[in-house]
Amino acid sequence: MIIEKNVAPYAVFADDSLLAALQKISANKAGFVLSVSNQGRLLGLLTDGDVRRWLTTSDGIDLDVSVSRVANPNPVSMRHDEAREAIAAQFDSKVRSIPLVDEYGRLMAVALPGRMDLSIGDRMIGPGHPAFVIAEIDNNHQGDAELAKALIDIAADAGADCAKFQMRDIASLYSGGGKADDASQDLGAQYTLDLLARFNLEPEVLFELFDYSRARGMEPMCTPWDLASLEALEGYGMRAYKVASADFTNHELLQAMARTGKTLVCSTGMATEAEIQESVALLRREGAQFCMLHVNSTYPTPYKDVHLNYLKRLAEIGDCPVGYSGHERGWTVPVAAVALGACVIEKHITTDRGLEGNDHKVSLLPDELKQMVDAIRSIEESMGSGENRVMTQGELMNREILAKSVYALRDIATGTVITDDMLVIKSPGQGIQPNRRLDLVGRKAVRDVDAGTPFFPSDLEEEVTQARTYDFNRPFGVAVRWHDYRKMLTKTNLDLLEYHLSYKDIEVDLADWFDDVLPIDFVVHAPELFKGDHILDLSSPDPSYLARSIDEMQRVVDVTRELKKYHRHSGRPLIVTNMGGFSTSRMLPKAERAELYDRMEEALTKIDAEGVEIIPQTMPPYPWHFGGQSYHNLFMDADEIERFCSRNNMRICLDVSHSQLACNAFDWSMTQFCEKVGPYTAHIHVVDAKGVDGEGLQIGEGDMDFAALGTVLDKTCPKASFIPEIWQGHKNDGAGFWYALEKLEPFLGSPGRQLKPRAVA
Repeated sequence: MIIEKNVAPYAVFADDSLLAALQKISANKAGFVLSVSNQGRLLGLLTDGDVRRWLTTSDGIDLDVSVSRVANPNPVSMRHDEAREAIAAQFDSKVRSIPLVDEYGRLMAVALPGRMDLSIGDRMIGPGHPAFVIAEIDNNHQGDAELAKALIDIAADAGADCAKFQMRDIASLYSGGGKADDASQDLGAQYTLDLLARFNLEPEVLFELFDYSRARGMEPMCTPWDLASLEALEGYGMRAYKVASADFTNHELLQAMARTGKTLVCSTGMATEAEIQESVALLRREGAQFCMLHVNSTYPTPYKDVHLNYLKRLAEIGDCPVGYSGHERGWTVPVAAVALGACVIEKHITTDRGLEGNDHKVSLLPDELKQMVDAIRSIEESMGSGENRVMTQGELMNREILAKSVYALRDIATGTVITDDMLVIKSPGQGIQPNRRLDLVGRKAVRDVDAGTPFFPSDLEEEVTQARTYDFNRPFGVAVRWHDYRKMLTKTNLDLLEYHLSYKDIEVDLADWFDDVLPIDFVVHAPELFKGDHILDLSSPDPSYLARSIDEMQRVVDVTRELKKYHRHSGRPLIVTNMGGFSTSRMLPKAERAELYDRMEEALTKIDAEGVEIIPQTMPPYPWHFGGQSYHNLFMDADEIERFCSRNNMRICLDVSHSQLACNAFDWSMTQFCEKVGPYTAHIHVVDAKGVDGEGLQIGEGDMDFAALGTVLDKTCPKASFIPEIWQGHKNDGAGFWYALEKLEPFLGSPGRQLKPRAVA
């Protein structure tokens, strides 16, 4: 059981609307809110079930109705000063929350069943949340407030979540008043008292350091070593407390800390399992919100004594989030602890391991702390969900290149019964995998299959989406290569072709592929990879790399100008370009991106773009380049795109898959994104997306709201052309494109539009 004294997330006024109450239920994720009077008196309980019952008995749905009309006016409640055991006994399958009131019926707290996540400030702690990293400063400031601030800065720059200190009232804590020159003390105690006499900071100084931590974006935390210090910290308004290993068996102090209602982070070093169980029982009786840290309180701890696997047993004992506080040298053990489920990590930090005091010897230096935090975040990202394995985009790309597929050994006409001797396994893996070979045997071919070409998943389906005449409210086309553009032209009523070029494609003689003028417009998609693994980057800080990128882009422009004479309707053809701005180790901070945009603008002035229009495409945060995944920095942020286009009188290609991935990664609104960049959009790649790097998905397989997308595109860029840029959509004579266009027509269609005949070369 947990006693939650912060009732604000759970309380609404009785006169508030039902809509407001539902919004609060959604926000607190507890499934209920409590209805109170203006004086704070408890008036009722509103659960999801109450709302459903009201909906089924009401004549109409009016979300403006007051909460008092819907809430249960007689919830189970108890006095806030009741024994914790008595409160806990009230929970059952029907009672999942108990409001706690004072003698006047005013809401004072809420009792909740134990849960596996906690909150400290705005941070949630528990399984499924990023590890809460505590940079333990304690007395490593040497009694110097300026050094303490420097350590806070180091922690913040490294990405730590919390800066932790200690507070002692030495006079009341130690026998004999804690005098450093007390000759009766043992050697160890005398050494410690001497350090504390010189390094202990006054409460007022610590409060300033707490404020400074918050200003640097970190949660301050403090270990009170005595009741007087706890009282001082309560006066400050500390939002969570660290329980020292030495005090986990100090039930008087532990109980006092529990009764503050604040989250407790409890170290368990120097305690036996029986003692840990006793303290857990105390915390449960008090309804405390707590997690426990596995600790070995040896300085430094030998690796053989760490026993990380005890994390699992600690979680069983506490039925709570667990973490690790390390006193071993280095930072690899905490990273391993995260992989084992640690939700909190604590490590000492210092500027110099040679400084006076035991803690410095087991502390991390600034670069080590940064390495540890980065490694923890990498481990968290790599853990995944443990659910059904799904191939990543990178795996799909490599499977096509490296794996094998079922191919036709000879020409197979439509309707022919397929036999095993007609099939062969070959690379690349462009079609169905070899394990589906026998699924083809005995089936009738649904299309003509040429010898040496692969079978596709659609060959195993009874019905395959075929191209037809489409009705869209803007010009549309499909992606093509030199070898298949004529076939695509015969399929449907295309307005344009988008030529996706490889670096080899710009070396051909166009006369070998074109012998007449096509009655259609075109767009060019520039290669991003050039010979020698050169990825186009018009913002590169390397002068020679930048010069190569400018030269390669100029070659693309020259080819595009040459293409104009083979297309009757081309005016100023568009060149969709991934302009660069990627990095391989991390995403760049916003402050560093302006320099990249400036360099890109300068590079564009060195390209002769007469007669064409270069349009940067919007980018995802983690793009797939040949050779692996990268971090992208430019053309993701709508405000930056707006400024770049306005300043340079340029337009963009809105790749909705890329931009949806960016919105997913940074918690942006896709609709608001499109509202900002839509007015600068000349061309659109329409395709689905999932997560933060699942790009190029078929329509309906990802996160995209195509109804909302169609509305905002009609509003902001009604004349922009589009293609369905489905990954591998061109395979099987464009089957993926035709399926996508079928799905998109309800959202981008134009009823009553005068349809044109198919363009035939």
